[in-house]
Amino acid sequence: MSALSPDAGETTAQQYDGYTTPPEFVIETGEDGYGFIKPDAFAAGFAADANQADAAFLRDTQVPINMSVFATKLDHAAWRTLPTWAVIATNDKAFDQRMLQDMAKRIDAEVTNVPASHAVYFTQPKAVADVIDEAAQQSTSRSR
Repeated sequence: MSALSPDAGETTAQQYDGYTTPPEFVIETGEDGYGFIKPDAFAAGFAADANQADAAFLRDTQVPINMSVFATKLDHAAWRTLPTWAVIATNDKAFDQRMLQDMAKRIDAEVTNVPASHAVYFTQPKAVADVIDEAAQQSTSRSR
């Protein structure tokens, strides 16, 4: 889902090379190295298709991001050996849309495009659940 897909030996930060994050998505990093999505831009950058109450709930319940994880190299990329699916939120302001599509192509994912924000799991749960169900069914049928 509108997420990063590094390969073994790569960092998640490297996934941004050559792409531009939309201006609506801003992570403010504190002196402790943890970041939060900027509160006054949260709805526009993360949950533009949520109602005000839900966007406020998501904003106020953020879990801090340890920004150092973006520099950690991946040891193993499961997508190299397992089938992959991608739910791409086409109105996602956390990532450059080209980046999401390019990553999905790179990992040979079965792509479902959903007109939603980065909070697609929250605003379009049925679309996400349908893809998870499809992936589970296909994975189960392959293991028999």
